[in-house]
Amino acid sequence: MITISVENPRQADVLALMEQADEYALSIYSAEDYHCLDIDGLDRPGVSVLVARTAAGEVAGMVALVDTGDSTCEIKRMFVAAPQRGLGIASALLVRLAELAAAASAHRIRLETGWEQPDAIALYRKQGYVHIENFGPYMGDASSVCMELTLAG
Repeated sequence: MITISVENPRQADVLALMEQADEYALSIYSAEDYHCLDIDGLDRPGVSVLVARTAAGEVAGMVALVDTGDSTCEIKRMFVAAPQRGLGIASALLVRLAELAAAASAHRIRLETGWEQPDAIALYRKQGYVHIENFGPYMGDASSVCMELTLAG
């Protein structure tokens, strides 16, 4: 059983998962093409960090929802620990994230991922996200793939 809740990102086990995410991303992208939020970017008003935990309380995955202030939210730091992949945790995180965004009166959720992550792109498509033109800091970045989900409302 997995539980998902908003948690403080400065917990040691969450920080360790973020280190795993950094190592993974930097093994497939250059540092210039890796667009993550650091701990200070996550631990501020307008950012909610969802953490998935196993029944034993171990961190299984995480995702951050950033309120951009214009009825749009952006997904950052989506990552599931390697041993927990394939169990539906990423999908569950995205469902919970969409509920959180809708409760905050957001009309859409945007994200950036990369072409080197076809499984992530497929997951987002399965959840209803569609490709959009690169936005904001991702404009002109050929390694970036931007997607968006329009929320009912």
